[in-house]
Amino acid sequence: MLGGLPLLAARVGADVSMEACCTNGHQMATQHRDCSLPYTSESNECRMVQEQCCHSHLEELHCATGINLANEQDSCSMLHSNNTSLEAMFVKRCCHCCMLGKVAQAREQSCEPSLLVGYQCGLVFRACCVKGLENSDFAPGDGRDLQEPAKIPEPEEEQEDPYLNDRCRGGGPCKQQCRDTGDEVVCSCFVGYQLLSDGVSCEDINECITGSHNCRLGESCINTVGSFRCQRDSSCGTGYELTEDNNCKDIDECESGIHNCPPDFICQNTLGSFRCRPKLRCKSGFIQDALGSCIDINECLSISAPCPVGQTCINTEGSYTCQKNVPNCGRGYHLNEEGTRCVDVDECSPPAEPCGNGHHCVNSPGSFRCECKAGYYFDGISRTCVDINECQRYPGRLCGHKCENTPGSYHCSCSVGFRLSVDGRSCEDVNECLSSPCSQECANVYGSYQCYCRRGYQLSDVDGVTCEDIDECALPTGGHICSYRCINVPGSFQCSCPSSGYRLAPNGRNCQDIDECVTGIHNCSINETCFNIQGGFRCLAFECPENYRRSADTPRQEKTDTVRCIKSCRPNDVACLRDPVHTISHTVVSLPTFREFSRPEEIIFLRAVTPLYPANQADIIFDITEGNLRDSFDIIKRYADSITVGVVRQVRRIVGPFHAVLKLEMNYVVGGVVSHRNVVNVHIFVSEYWF
Repeated sequence: MLGGLPLLAARVGADVSMEACCTNGHQMATQHRDCSLPYTSESNECRMVQEQCCHSHLEELHCATGINLANEQDSCSMLHSNNTSLEAMFVKRCCHCCMLGKVAQAREQSCEPSLLVGYQCGLVFRACCVKGLENSDFAPGDGRDLQEPAKIPEPEEEQEDPYLNDRCRGGGPCKQQCRDTGDEVVCSCFVGYQLLSDGVSCEDINECITGSHNCRLGESCINTVGSFRCQRDSSCGTGYELTEDNNCKDIDECESGIHNCPPDFICQNTLGSFRCRPKLRCKSGFIQDALGSCIDINECLSISAPCPVGQTCINTEGSYTCQKNVPNCGRGYHLNEEGTRCVDVDECSPPAEPCGNGHHCVNSPGSFRCECKAGYYFDGISRTCVDINECQRYPGRLCGHKCENTPGSYHCSCSVGFRLSVDGRSCEDVNECLSSPCSQECANVYGSYQCYCRRGYQLSDVDGVTCEDIDECALPTGGHICSYRCINVPGSFQCSCPSSGYRLAPNGRNCQDIDECVTGIHNCSINETCFNIQGGFRCLAFECPENYRRSADTPRQEKTDTVRCIKSCRPNDVACLRDPVHTISHTVVSLPTFREFSRPEEIIFLRAVTPLYPANQADIIFDITEGNLRDSFDIIKRYADSITVGVVRQVRRIVGPFHAVLKLEMNYVVGGVVSHRNVVNVHIFVSEYWF
């Protein structure tokens, strides 16, 4: 782009060289990134050189940014397509040209670009394409001096196409930028890089360390590849926003619509804030307050002596008037028509009613008096007749319950459940039960009434007047009201018993067992013994075994619960005499099914009759030898009133119907030998019911 600049060298003054002007343009591009700033040179030619060099260097900077973007991110997607600035166009073009070169190198294609892409794009294309081939271009043994600019021998013969003779074709030996001067090839770096000592390689310049950045006070320098950026150390504060160039810009609240001015106000932006100004402009004689309202100016106070001597200033809306001074009449008087003297004001003259409607007004010199009706009094402050609130003046003395004030009088009323008496002041109770508000029974109380129900009913929680039947059987204690089954009936309940074997007790709740053996309604034969059990009976035939006979106290014809057989040996029957079993008894025990079983129940008691042995030698042992199913029973020994008692206990809950035969033995042991034994066979019947 500077090919035509040597022609301007003659015009530039001897004191200012073209190189200095170009350097100045480079600095402007580097520091400000803007070539539209005014140039300080007085020479028109120097300003032209500065502008051209600034634009050229600025294009190189933008192009370097695009190349770095392609090399670092392998993509140009960070560029916004809607940005049409000159900077974005250069960055985008160099980024795309570099990406095309990298794609060609990755596909092992030629690094020679098509002439259609343009000269500058071709240079970027070649530089990015040959970057991966740089080691092969500079092999260690090629004998080149890397400290000096790379020199390319002149071609042996001139080519017809000057592009083919360009020694910078394909990037040449340089890592970034290559320029063929004709005599030699000179390598250079993009802005933000510096040439290494080998003359071909480039490295990033850390502008933050070298101090070549232009970050301002309050900004921190952050180095980037090929450039740097300035980051503000603190926020801009309220009413400002940070711009892309790291400057604080005032927020125009009025333009952005984030102000809170009312509809009748106009928003006016200020630095860091805004101001609301009212749209309405006040007329002359008014002043505007902070809320935009127009307030009248009292010129009589704000202007010194607005009226001449002998006149009084009277403020008016938006202005004032001057009135001639006249004699000042006292209260109750006014000037006569001639304005010469004060005369009485007749306050009672119609249509005026100063005392109020219906009250009599009496005029007096300079004043008046009121003759108020009953129930009113004259108020000296308002000078009128005011209603007397009798309810507040005589609280609790006029009405029995409620007092309501009325104009000139009062009215009495009563609370709910009462009515006004004939005197119009007292309250008497209303007997609500006369209208039968309850479903069953009603009791009048003072000021109200109370509903209650007959036995077996309860008052409804919904309306408080209806009686509902109480289901006694469903109450938490309903299971204990009847011993067997509870049947609810309206207002009461009934208890029932099993269909056979029981009858209802006189108390109407418990069930009593019917003793079929006593009443004679059993069907036992003459050879059987009737045993009563819970809810029934059993016909059992007990015969005494050999060498035993029925005891005389249990004759056959009697129906008892116990049959006792005692030993009766024949003469000279030694084996019978030596048998320790003296008695064999049969008995029946009827048990219910216990509803709750938390501890052992004692059911049988065996009293031991001590034989004629010394007390200190005999020992009585009780035992259950047969019929103890699931170990439902046990037997313990107890002493009561010097008598040894064997107590049989039920230790498990048994649910009927159940039948078991326990064989109990009561052994008298002397010297370790059983000398006497009584056997008791107990038939245990457990009913399926519990009472």
